[in-house]
Amino acid sequence: METTDPARPYMLLDSEGAVVTPVTAFFAELQACARPRTTIRSYGMDLLRWWRFLAGWGVDWNRATRLDARDFARWMQIAPKPARVHWRHRASGEMTPTPTTRGAAGVPNAVTGRAGPGRLYSMSTRAHCETVLRSFYAFHLEEGTGPIINPFPAARERRRLPAAAGRSARQSAGGRYRPSVPHRLPRRIPDSNFNELFAALRHNRDRALLAFWVSNGARASELLTSRQRDPLPGEQLLGVIRKGTAAFQQLPSSPDAFVWLLLYQDEAWRAGVPRGGHEALWWTLRRPFRPLTYHAARAMLNRANELLGANWTLHDLRHTAAYRMARDPGLALTDLQWVLGHAHLSTTQIYLPAGRDEIVEAVRAHHERQALLAQAPAAPAAGYRADSLNDLFGVAG
Repeated sequence: METTDPARPYMLLDSEGAVVTPVTAFFAELQACARPRTTIRSYGMDLLRWWRFLAGWGVDWNRATRLDARDFARWMQIAPKPARVHWRHRASGEMTPTPTTRGAAGVPNAVTGRAGPGRLYSMSTRAHCETVLRSFYAFHLEEGTGPIINPFPAARERRRLPAAAGRSARQSAGGRYRPSVPHRLPRRIPDSNFNELFAALRHNRDRALLAFWVSNGARASELLTSRQRDPLPGEQLLGVIRKGTAAFQQLPSSPDAFVWLLLYQDEAWRAGVPRGGHEALWWTLRRPFRPLTYHAARAMLNRANELLGANWTLHDLRHTAAYRMARDPGLALTDLQWVLGHAHLSTTQIYLPAGRDEIVEAVRAHHERQALLAQAPAAPAAGYRADSLNDLFGVAG
């Protein structure tokens, strides 16, 4: 549950509505370690899932064993995710799951090639949940307020293959019940698809948002933190608050993004949107005017997706901007690291390899070249003249 108390932004409640004290202490530790509110909420969702699992078996959190943790890891592999009910249905008392309009669960989209969210928990969700619960019990183990043995142990010691004999054994990273998450290339939006997506937008505000996201590489939530004093069209800079460090940073953006921004601001101020340097830059389009939130921006993109039959995400725009800048030989990789706000250069390097679409096109061109080579006439053997063979077999010279 979200609160208005800055000292306790989120709380976990049990089935009787009482605050779960051990989780509150863990949240306080996260806040003291300068973790943002979004991280606390994300950890809280994993702890809520664990608390519900324990309640189903009547097990107290501080009496959970490794057998319980193992069963929980097995349960997450087969348990369906709870269906989300739209807020309009909740208001009317109709508990009908929200229908999806972006394809069946787990089926690749015809436009993007990305499979829709499956009915089961994904590998990344299971891995994140294991990490959260292992750190939760590690915290209480240090404080002396939890079980004497962490139910979520670290991975067993693994020795290298005989080919690498002679090296010492090492401890594998992660936990014993943490699944291996497959490495995936960041997905970008091809230029032709981006033009279609941009044309499907109906308002200048939405066009300005997409133009900034795809030009400065800011995260979706970061762009929404900008104030009306932050755009500097003359210098082509837009100020945002970084997600991890909460530092203010001015990002260079494309000129057309500022053109769409000025068009949007002219319409918004005519409609009565509050003006002032400290006011939010992005607002809703209907009264009562409210600052635009991440969920509202995602709904805007989903409406355009429905027209195209696609399932692009807001984060795909950041990947697209990163790919475009990484493929520019005149832009240094360290400059791209600064723009994207990566702490490590190794994170930025994932955009150096070609994207999925570029790889597919390259392989298609390879097959076309192979087909042309197969159709080409063979060179004559030594001692034969090519023009004589052409006259003999009737091949035009």
